[in-house]
Amino acid sequence: MATFVLVHGAWHGGWCWRDVAVELAAAGHDVLAPTSSGLAERAALASSASLSVHVEELAGLLYFADLREVVLVGHSYAGLVIAGAAARAHARISRLVFLDAFVAEDGQSMFDLLRPERRTVYEESVVDGLIAAPAPELFGVPDADGWLADRLTGQPLRTWKEPLSAPSSPPLARQYVRCTQGPLTPSFSGFAIRLRDTAGWDVVDFDAPHDAMITHPTDLAALLAVG
Repeated sequence: MATFVLVHGAWHGGWCWRDVAVELAAAGHDVLAPTSSGLAERAALASSASLSVHVEELAGLLYFADLREVVLVGHSYAGLVIAGAAARAHARISRLVFLDAFVAEDGQSMFDLLRPERRTVYEESVVDGLIAAPAPELFGVPDADGWLADRLTGQPLRTWKEPLSAPSSPPLARQYVRCTQGPLTPSFSGFAIRLRDTAGWDVVDFDAPHDAMITHPTDLAALLAVG
């Protein structure tokens, strides 16, 4: 059985993995789904949140919980977070999974990876140092009852402006899961196309929208468990 650490993307929190965690735990796996500083129940820490803080929090969790042979899963923005943590704690990780995630090089920020028009939209949405959360429909989630909208919180601006610090580390098994439904598909297809021809990467297409952990938790848990 594996140990899964599930890392949420922008505007979300550990709560978004609830159903996936239930499925993985029922299959006998150990599962942790931490919330990064400045988001969800930790929103009060937004003023001190940054990409490097999120990376150090995750690396610290792996160390202080003495986790080993970890399957580290990062969704969307968390592609940068898991890459940074892997550079610091690679000996504790067995596999990295980038779930419809941004894949940055050392020295790149989230803003560097966005299409110019999307960057402009997000920059213009900033209020009090927080990037406003988009409508749930962007993530491919029908949200008639407002369940998702009520849980999304502003994303600390510094997390997207700070460049990733991820010096080279020993190679790890890496998987890219591209979600093929919904309006965000074009934003991540470029990563999948490029990585298909990159040694050390396994690229999988998954028939779900961007927030697959919410809309397709059972299928996603099965995919993650198979590896």
